[in-house]
Amino acid sequence: MTGPAARRIAADGGELAAYQWGASTAPAVVLVHGYPDTSAVWRPIAERLADQFHVTAFDVRGAGASHRPRGLRAYRMSRLEADLDAVLDAVSPDRPVHLVGHDWGSIHSWESVTGTRLAGRIASFTSISGPCLDHVGHLIRARLRPRHPDLPKMLRQAARSWYITYFHLPLLPALTWRALGHRWRAFLTGSQGVPGPTPYPAPTLARDAVKGIALYRANMLPRLLRPRDRRTTVPVQLIIPTRDFCVTPVLSYGVEHWTRRIQRRPINAGHWVQLSHPEEVATRIAEFALRVEDGSRRDPGHTAHPT
Repeated sequence: MTGPAARRIAADGGELAAYQWGASTAPAVVLVHGYPDTSAVWRPIAERLADQFHVTAFDVRGAGASHRPRGLRAYRMSRLEADLDAVLDAVSPDRPVHLVGHDWGSIHSWESVTGTRLAGRIASFTSISGPCLDHVGHLIRARLRPRHPDLPKMLRQAARSWYITYFHLPLLPALTWRALGHRWRAFLTGSQGVPGPTPYPAPTLARDAVKGIALYRANMLPRLLRPRDRRTTVPVQLIIPTRDFCVTPVLSYGVEHWTRRIQRRPINAGHWVQLSHPEEVATRIAEFALRVEDGSRRDPGHTAHPT
């Protein structure tokens, strides 16, 4: 497999670094990475999808070779959605894309999947280890209370989310990343099942991680404390790594309330499932997207309901 074609995409006052595989005439898949990653985390998936799809992975703002605006305001959901809008305009202006997000890439993709700005631009959404923050806010209100049967699971998830509180502290998170960032690959290979010879992490890891803390500070508390009703008609696939140390399955509970067009795909894997199980993840993405494509061809006025 030859390397991807690199391009720059103008977006919201800066430029995003994007990388593409496959024929431009094929159905479009857009891959959105999480924290503290870059688009390199998607390469094993992109290479496997390239025979059937036109695949684009891009470095989100603040990461990799993309622009790095200053200030928390620049990392709010609305700015991330503006970037995704620009990417869709550049890579598939006339045809809806199959959107795939992991971790924060999934969190901010939910903003577009459940919003109106990109209505009609997203054919399907595959979410991996990244819930809608508004959905989580409602979940907390409904289930984090005495005697609720899901309370133990919610408390375990809260304990695993300790780092979110840590990222809101001044100075310490940045100092930690700069001091220990060089051990990240060893952490992934030692505890997450990630093979050693991968294109990830990027050389910019420590810098990306420090800048990406703004994602948490700009978005977490406003969404969790004041959750909105966020519904969608976009077909959604949840790939759920059952050994995820960050995002446990409880955070996907109740998603059916927000969309009935959904299927769940558990995988016995850790958080970076696209690196540890690339073949299985790519197969799930391809099968889901092709099923939606087939439904759209049979009934152009509607999107198929995957089962």
